[in-house]
Amino acid sequence: MRVLVKGAGVAGLTVAHELQSRGADVIMLEPHANFAGAASWLAGGMLAPWCERESADASVLERGEDAPDRWEAILPDLVTRNGTLVLAPPRDQSELRRFASRTTGYHWLDEAEIAALEPSLAGRFREGLFLPREAHLDPRQVLMALRANLTAAGVTFTAEADGDDGYDRTIDCTGAARIGTLPGLRGVRGEMLYLATDEIALARPVRLLHPRIPVYIVPRAKGRFMIGATMIETEFSGPITARSLMELLNAAYTLHPAFADAIVTETGAGVRPAFPDNFPRVARHGNVITLNGLYRHGFLLAPTMAAEAVDLAFSDHPRGERSL
Repeated sequence: MRVLVKGAGVAGLTVAHELQSRGADVIMLEPHANFAGAASWLAGGMLAPWCERESADASVLERGEDAPDRWEAILPDLVTRNGTLVLAPPRDQSELRRFASRTTGYHWLDEAEIAALEPSLAGRFREGLFLPREAHLDPRQVLMALRANLTAAGVTFTAEADGDDGYDRTIDCTGAARIGTLPGLRGVRGEMLYLATDEIALARPVRLLHPRIPVYIVPRAKGRFMIGATMIETEFSGPITARSLMELLNAAYTLHPAFADAIVTETGAGVRPAFPDNFPRVARHGNVITLNGLYRHGFLLAPTMAAEAVDLAFSDHPRGERSL
């Protein structure tokens, strides 16, 4: 089977991996080199279905629970399984209890236990939640490794394709580019920044709760931290706003004052595609399959949704739809 995959973000690349593993001849349409414009490039990379369950339907947990295992099978040694730490400033302790009431898979930590997990945070928080089965990865490292592996396996990447003719199937994973053409698809803006400091070390993502904007701090290599991310109901894709920059920096400072002396190495903003129910959908019409609406769950749900998209591609039924 010869398949054209449109879009080389996390959805398109995992679809291409699934197709290639099943013996398909895969051509990837990648109009923007080096992941320019891909929301995946700005992602946090948290494989945190129990944390996401706090504000999402149970299906996100059901579909995402095995995400670390799926990613480990795709890219061995790139998944860090250190769990997630959820904290709140003293004035927002009620947020911590509200969070706990809406999910499972955690246990409470006291001040000493928090310090044992994250020595940099010793003495800063009285209690928190630890979700030991969660994991994280570096999205940029994963995207580049996936692309390299697919190229080595014979997948063709091209900036242009002559329509859908000449292919047995087309799988469209172009994300926000389909806003306005896929019914119900909207954009949700997310903003983030990178900080660099040698004064703080974290072994796992930390979610800092706030009544208005919960923020996560994700450790990267070489003393870098990704701070994100806002969720704004707009399709504006311009640079980060001053308000968001201040809020993200304030959250980082609340986690640890040493972040005040960190270097801001990058800021970014992107539009994430979402359907009205905030769940991704896979649909087929004739020989065209679409996978879209991953919202804020791209790396968490991409492997399982990619498998469903490829199931439809190999199906004899010309129409169908699946969602969470």
